[in-house]
Amino acid sequence: MYFKKILLSVALIGLVVSAYFAYFVYSAMFKPNTAFNNESAYIYIPTNASYDYVHEELEPLLKDIKKFDALAKQKKYVTNVKAGRYLIKKGMNNNEIIISIRSKNSPIKLSFNNQETLKKLAGRISIQIEADSLSLLNAMLDETFLSKNNFNNATALGMYIPNSYEFFWNTSAEQFRDRMLKEYNRFWNDTRINKAKEIGLNPSQVIALASIVYEESKKADEQPIIAGVYLNRLKVGMPLQADPTIKFAAYQQPENKGKVIRRVLNVHKEIDSPYNTYKYAGLPPGLIAMPDISAIDAVLNYEKHGYYYFAADANRLGYHKFAKTLTQHNVNAREYQRYLSSQGIRN
Repeated sequence: MYFKKILLSVALIGLVVSAYFAYFVYSAMFKPNTAFNNESAYIYIPTNASYDYVHEELEPLLKDIKKFDALAKQKKYVTNVKAGRYLIKKGMNNNEIIISIRSKNSPIKLSFNNQETLKKLAGRISIQIEADSLSLLNAMLDETFLSKNNFNNATALGMYIPNSYEFFWNTSAEQFRDRMLKEYNRFWNDTRINKAKEIGLNPSQVIALASIVYEESKKADEQPIIAGVYLNRLKVGMPLQADPTIKFAAYQQPENKGKVIRRVLNVHKEIDSPYNTYKYAGLPPGLIAMPDISAIDAVLNYEKHGYYYFAADANRLGYHKFAKTLTQHNVNAREYQRYLSSQGIRN
């Protein structure tokens, strides 16, 4: 009888222990463990991060970090941390969270446009992915990469076609650059390549001209007309005489750093630079800023007309007046110069 009581006691203790263990397993794995009120939260895990880093990121988001730690250890996540951007939904349990941060790296929508330099582009990208601006800039300017893919320092910015792209947050600088090369090659499909050949330009030259067109006008409906003017000049060997290239050349001079040139003056036209399209005929060595796709396609699909000149329209700001003769152009130009003077814009 006494022996039976011992067996019963042992059995009851076993049941209690089993019940507690079952409850612990349930609460550790299947009980909701999120502590935030929003519908979702993201954690960003850098490359080569330790589990301690993940613990610190998760602690404010969870009700019971110790149970999460125990399950993470049991499932060997603590020795298999993976970089990325991971979604945690409100009401998730620890098991679901581990599955998410182990295998469900969430992509981001990365976008850029209108970056004037590679340095500014690197800065823009660095706030969207893990790679820092210096590593991005170094990758973009890597001489071996540029030479292998027929770019140089003057044309390298043209490889980055402004748009929105899907990336993983933990993309490295080299991975970003290499993906952009693929997007560039995809953009320059047979149709665009053939159109470029028809006007006697290669892709880098098209983008260089598009950058001038874009700096002249942000109006997509006017860009093909402006592109036509510049192509007419190129055909007859006339200098482009593009004010945006003069500004670009001026900004390279130390005395103009930090200045905003609103009015091109004769002194600017005397700057000795391959980007001075008043002094030197033909296209400049590279693009002067990142053009929109609309400007690139405006060059490829330029409007055929007889205009060789254009001047800003004082009555429709943002648009231009076009002329076939220098005489008419001078009339249009003087009208706009008077407008600038009336606004107190002297330089």
